[in-house]
Amino acid sequence: MARACLAGLFAAVLAGVPAAAFDRAAIAGEACAGATGMTEAANALVVGLPAASREDAAWAATLTGAAIDRALKCGAGGAAIETPRGSVNAATLQPGASGDGAAPVLSLKNRPLFETARAAATLLSGATAGERGAALGVLERRAGALPPELFERAAETETDAGLKERIAAVRQAALLNSPDIAKRVAAVERIAATADRRSLTQIAGLKADPAYGKDRGFKAAVDAGVASIERRLALSNALNTLYNGLSFASILFMASAGLAIIFGLMGVINLAQGEFIMIGAYVTYAVQEALRAAAPGLLDAYLIVAIPIVFLTTAGVGVVLEATLVRRLYTRPLMTLLATWAVSLLIVNLVRVGVGTQNLQFVTPSWMSGGRLLTGDFIVTWNRLFAIVFSGFTLALTWLVLKRTPLGLNIRAVTQNRAMAGCVGIATRQVDMMAFGLGSGLAGLAGLALCPIYSVNPQMGSNFIVDSFMVVVLGGVGTLAGTVIASLGVGQINVLIEPLYGAVAAKVIVLLMIIAFLQWRPEGLYAVKGRRR
Repeated sequence: MARACLAGLFAAVLAGVPAAAFDRAAIAGEACAGATGMTEAANALVVGLPAASREDAAWAATLTGAAIDRALKCGAGGAAIETPRGSVNAATLQPGASGDGAAPVLSLKNRPLFETARAAATLLSGATAGERGAALGVLERRAGALPPELFERAAETETDAGLKERIAAVRQAALLNSPDIAKRVAAVERIAATADRRSLTQIAGLKADPAYGKDRGFKAAVDAGVASIERRLALSNALNTLYNGLSFASILFMASAGLAIIFGLMGVINLAQGEFIMIGAYVTYAVQEALRAAAPGLLDAYLIVAIPIVFLTTAGVGVVLEATLVRRLYTRPLMTLLATWAVSLLIVNLVRVGVGTQNLQFVTPSWMSGGRLLTGDFIVTWNRLFAIVFSGFTLALTWLVLKRTPLGLNIRAVTQNRAMAGCVGIATRQVDMMAFGLGSGLAGLAGLALCPIYSVNPQMGSNFIVDSFMVVVLGGVGTLAGTVIASLGVGQINVLIEPLYGAVAAKVIVLLMIIAFLQWRPEGLYAVKGRRR
């Protein structure tokens, strides 16, 4: 009922009836004239606000706030407002009024009207952007019953760019209910240009409007708007899936690349590879805390500073592990598997005892916060983009090491034929140690990339070890290109299946698909030269 009353008054304004200046005394008197008078007072305030001065808007906010908070008093001497400094006249806000009257009670019909009037007045006169933003939040839910001129006036006077953009969006929602069909059609077209689910809900809801069945132009605009938004949302959903899958594949590649090198070179199934990921994340946290204490100005760059430290630390741990344990078990694959599993348990429990089991809290650098909306609901988030770019950087450096350095040449030679490589003078044991360190360092970098987007705790590595082995086996043991392709495939398929069937079912389905593929091609996507027979 209140909405219909407001809509009727606003229709008169939109039809060109000039808004009268506020008669403060008359409106204050109506606020004390019972339920009917309070309805007229609230409606008069909202209808007059688009043309009101800032002072009148501030007065309207004060009056409506007093009525809602029961600080408005209606006595024999007229309407007064109680304030901490005493009573003031409700029309002039001057002190000296008698505040001994009774406070009028807002009915269930009038309370929403007064809340709307207060929010509209605050939007025009609020002292801070926060106050005006909160008022706009109230009006957003009732935009269809408000005059678009209110939001035009607010947008003209608003100084905050973000809030101004929000006001413009609410104005479009208000125009959707304009009595002028041409304005409604124009509003539909402008809202359809912003292809998100809120816009789709707004425009699709117009199919229940009487004008949809009566006006062909309006119907065509609504149908075209809905179709346009649905197409762009379908595209944004596909881009979201691709982007999330690419970010997951990036992490998976860095976790698997080192494993592929170690497994392909030495035939060692390193079950501690997941713990090297965890070590990398914890070293990153240590760098963050060290910078926080020693150089707070550099805290925003802690991820960049941590890159060489993380790589060298985890590579060093890998070299120590290879020299003290793994080297003695090369001819006993099962014992190697059990030994690295025991090492993974040891590392996890050492971290639990030394640091704790809680998730570590990382600072999100300012350059990694937020994202950019490209189309529909597709947002490129900077933290995932960092993981993708960092993975590409890691891939490029790994390729350069393997293809353009003596170490890479030796690794490829030993991988293809260990005995022949030894015969031509290559120190195979030293190559094994360096390759194990390289593979461990790559896993540590994966932990660094995970810090902004993943929970860091002692168990985090175990969540990647199974996927990493699947990538290595699918791509082909010891091949960088196979690891890249397999990471992309496993990452995208996981992201596609997980929303439909859940995380566990997604891993099972991916595993079954890999098993079926290996039945056809046991050596994986790519086979290292010299291994295929």
